[in-house]
Amino acid sequence: MGQFTADKIRNVAFIGHSGEGKTTLAEACLFTCKAIDRQGKVDDGSSTMDFDPEEISRKISISLSTAYVEYKGVKVNILDVPGFFDFEGEHVQAMSSSEGCLIVTSANGSLSVGTEKNLDYCKENGKPAMLFINQVDKENANPKATFDVIANKYGSYICPIQLPIMEGAKTVGIVDVLDNKAYMFNGGASDIPANLQGETKQAKDKLIEAVAETDEELMNKFFEGTEFTPEELTKGIKNAIIQGVIVPVLYGSALNNKGTEQLLDKTVAYMPQANEGKPAKGINDKNENVELKVEDGPVVAFCFKTIADPFVGRLSLMKVRRGTLKGGIELLNSTQDKKERIPGVFLLKGKKQEPCDQVTAGDICAIAKLQNTYTGDTLCDPSNYIKLDSLAFPKPCISLAVTSAKQGDEEKVFQNLYKLQDEDATFKVEKNVETSEMLLAGLGETHIDVLVKKLKNKFGCEAKLSDPTIAYRETIKKKAEAEGKHKKQSGGAGQFGVANIRFEPGAADGQFEFVDEVVGGAVPRQFIPAVEKGLREAIKKGVLAGYPMVNLKCTLFDGKYHPVDSKEVAFVSAAKLAYDEGCRNASPCILEPIYTACITVPESYMGDILGDMNKRRGRILGMEAKNGKQVITSEVPMSEMFKYATDLRSMTQGRGSFTMEFARYEEVPAGNVPKIIEEAKKRAEEKENR
Repeated sequence: MGQFTADKIRNVAFIGHSGEGKTTLAEACLFTCKAIDRQGKVDDGSSTMDFDPEEISRKISISLSTAYVEYKGVKVNILDVPGFFDFEGEHVQAMSSSEGCLIVTSANGSLSVGTEKNLDYCKENGKPAMLFINQVDKENANPKATFDVIANKYGSYICPIQLPIMEGAKTVGIVDVLDNKAYMFNGGASDIPANLQGETKQAKDKLIEAVAETDEELMNKFFEGTEFTPEELTKGIKNAIIQGVIVPVLYGSALNNKGTEQLLDKTVAYMPQANEGKPAKGINDKNENVELKVEDGPVVAFCFKTIADPFVGRLSLMKVRRGTLKGGIELLNSTQDKKERIPGVFLLKGKKQEPCDQVTAGDICAIAKLQNTYTGDTLCDPSNYIKLDSLAFPKPCISLAVTSAKQGDEEKVFQNLYKLQDEDATFKVEKNVETSEMLLAGLGETHIDVLVKKLKNKFGCEAKLSDPTIAYRETIKKKAEAEGKHKKQSGGAGQFGVANIRFEPGAADGQFEFVDEVVGGAVPRQFIPAVEKGLREAIKKGVLAGYPMVNLKCTLFDGKYHPVDSKEVAFVSAAKLAYDEGCRNASPCILEPIYTACITVPESYMGDILGDMNKRRGRILGMEAKNGKQVITSEVPMSEMFKYATDLRSMTQGRGSFTMEFARYEEVPAGNVPKIIEEAKKRAEEKENR
């Protein structure tokens, strides 16, 4: 393959709702450009981009994949992005390495959540985009209604450069508004049908007006009534897209490869060149902020994705930001401050690897077996230090306890989970120090389920998931006194110790406080530390369900000893006996962790969210309008929020999001206590039987 300069490269992310046909459209582009011999299908597991066993079995994309085509002297790098919301991290990676987006939506007469979210993203972030209304030849398809519902929400931002040709309820072709031609699905170009000529002119006038607003010279021509030349119109449309003024709309059928060639024409003509995107931000060796354009110079490459492969090791997907990347050179990983030797570079078509000599600025490639490079790292010329900003991934919002399904495989499970973290930075594996459970935290239940399946498929080990144990606490609500008496006689030297202790809430540090009020030597000084030691050991388990005791003030005020039999161990035991009796008589209660939840939803879902939060024992603290949405702040028990990520997605059709932060502990309602005690006993029995 020949080398392409940045002006001959288009990096385009295919984005949109899950199931709208992004992967199928990528396949159609590859087949149209003869990059593959036959057009594969997602449904039968033969597509180029969905090659992971989990993708094939689920018939959805779960990982970002890349491929390229050569079309009319231009290289188009396609980044196929999963549409399922659990894989939002893949969207972040694709946005970092593409200059433009193609939003793919189905011609079903509605505005899907994924289309809405991606249009909002492109508008808010100034990301150049085109919209492809797919599946126009499907039964009951309604491309016109689909356009209307999107245009009603986004106004002049949505701008048709094609129109569907309908025969009854069936789409039989498309009109190109710009070149005044009709392209029939069963043949070549022809004249525009008479019934569409007025609509075509209207659409072209609208387009010309939008284009005129982007350039003063064109605006003057527009007001003078002078017609734009084809070159002026093409340049004007491209500028309008890059400036985020318009999103051109195209139509077609990816599955039947209709409209694909016209889509490629528009991609080459209107999508930003690799050197027309926003500069990458970072710092230099003096810790100064810098902006890096795509250009010649000392090499800089950014690792935007890592693939964990059990056979070849890590595979690093790179966007070359400056200079030329080739095998055999040594670069500095400025993020990790370690040197990397580049063994060789290759291009990807799905899982197929094609070796190449070198890759120039603006292009995308892959490198295998880098030792110290991970997602978000920068590789640069050692003599010209630069470190680009890393990627900002969404934070995990659901956690499940994870263990090995097979005894003895624990180390294998967790080692391979950490390997999967190389390719997916949106999940975390961490130990809860209080419950000693290993927690797997991700962006949704499907996300976590896919990770567990990947463990089995890639590394041959099985993990088991369960709801995590909540880190409850116990405390007391009133004052009580108790005597702990330890007496043991077994032939030789005995053990004897008595400790009279007052238990009450109100530890100075909120956890535990020990006070010595012994007078007259009732407990000799050398044994008082043993009493404290016994209490510190005892508070690790509360008297109701075995959760740690907090906010406990313990005052040793009396006791007894034996000059021969009293030993440290006797007073440790006496303290524990006093603790058990005293706390049981001091109105013990269970405390639960309360979190502050900030829930962001469109206003139309407010009633559902507030009602649901009330059912979860949540308290609404306030509501605030922000960026066209409502942010609801509430306090809610952790025990009620395990599956909230899934429930919120269901209540809002994926339009809601939330964050949570620990606030404090509060007493559990009396009605919930028996269940908590029962579950704690059950876990303790299971632990003993292991």
